[in-house]
Amino acid sequence: MKPALVIALAFILGSIPCGVVVAKIKGVDLRKIGSGNIGATNVLRSLGKGAALLTLSGDILKGTAAIAIARYLSIEPLYEGLAGLSAILGHNFSLFLRFRGGKGVATSIGVLVIYSPKVAILTLIIWLVAALITKYSSLGAIVSFGLLPVNVFLFDPVRIKILISVMIALLILARHIGNIERLIKGVERKIGERARGG
Repeated sequence: MKPALVIALAFILGSIPCGVVVAKIKGVDLRKIGSGNIGATNVLRSLGKGAALLTLSGDILKGTAAIAIARYLSIEPLYEGLAGLSAILGHNFSLFLRFRGGKGVATSIGVLVIYSPKVAILTLIIWLVAALITKYSSLGAIVSFGLLPVNVFLFDPVRIKILISVMIALLILARHIGNIERLIKGVERKIGERARGG
């Protein structure tokens, strides 16, 4: 019963649409501007650095809180990982947005911060380096999370964690299919490129 409650709570936490809340405070419907995505990248393009930082922090904290609660309640490692996945799924398919949402990158980082700290740092570094070199936030996410299972295998080789990392990677890549298509076509927006519309 306890693991089920933690997993359900994690989904609710993940469902909190931080970007939408931040944008609404500024009088903007985030889903109607830029890419329409609720994550920090669209907030950056549409509302600037301050709003993006607030969104990023909130989205990370959702994942961290889910794992922290699971660990505090001492549930088994498998269910702890499933709580993290549930928070990511909550972000991607928010209860408060009719099961629509973001891509789960920041929330996934938040999950890893406690679930696998060394790998969280490595994933963040890879994302930053790839994003800074290419100027594409999406490509940074695709590369860093594509390598996630390998990094867990190398630096935190626990069977359950490897399995959870594969599932997280698949979730991230699935949510970036549109970005991959735009990258191939050469029409993906770069970091800092202002959003149009709204």
